[in-house]
Amino acid sequence: MIPAVRALARAAMAARPATLADVRARAARPAPCDRSYLVPFEVFTAVAVALTERDRPGGGFVALCVNGRRWFPCRAVYYDTPGLRFFHEHRLERRTRHTIREWTCEDTGERQVEVALTGRGGAPVTHRRPLLPDDAVLGPAPRRFLASVLDGSDGPAAPDGLRRVLETERTRAVLAADGQRLVCDAALRCRDAETGRTVRAEGGLVLVRSRTGGGPGPADRLLAARGIPAEDFPVYCGGLAALRPELTAHPWGRAVRTVFPAAG
Repeated sequence: MIPAVRALARAAMAARPATLADVRARAARPAPCDRSYLVPFEVFTAVAVALTERDRPGGGFVALCVNGRRWFPCRAVYYDTPGLRFFHEHRLERRTRHTIREWTCEDTGERQVEVALTGRGGAPVTHRRPLLPDDAVLGPAPRRFLASVLDGSDGPAAPDGLRRVLETERTRAVLAADGQRLVCDAALRCRDAETGRTVRAEGGLVLVRSRTGGGPGPADRLLAARGIPAEDFPVYCGGLAALRPELTAHPWGRAVRTVFPAAG
């Protein structure tokens, strides 16, 4: 077990298990604020110990439990146009940005298609549709869902020619307390669907995404106290930038080199 996955497992086991409904109820809904961090596993372990203490004010963070497991493998496939319209929306920091992905939970086999829209407020709003076992993301019913979301957003109409661009695997744990949710990933692996080339994340790094109702939450403050700054690292854009060196004019260079040192 690589160090980052071991750190995830220890953090999740230290927390009280919680259902998905409980985790969602604890997470802040109005005016969400997202921050991303690239955290060495030693720092993550220290922060997780503080967050999961049962006697901390407000109670310790809980861990999402799925089929008896508190950390689990996930797969995601990201879709884009032949010209990488969605990648370039993020690269150019367009006012309206989109991410389209298919999620699969390895433990349950559940699948869903998601459209994450980033608008004026800066935080993404995610629209989800469950997928039946025989559903293809680009099949008729899911395409109608994608078109309805994209056509209703403050941006260009739904594009033609969507295709698989990036395939990812990761190990995930989710921690939550009232007002904050942490999505914690380790062992991220990205594969270019066009070339088959792959990159793997640094084994001692935990990718943490924090969502709060506005200002910094307890996890953000603990990370800041340990010298860990918030980083802009969208997995789709960062993974694709690592796999395709010709995509050089993007704002994630330092983060990409930190997450994928072997990518050069």
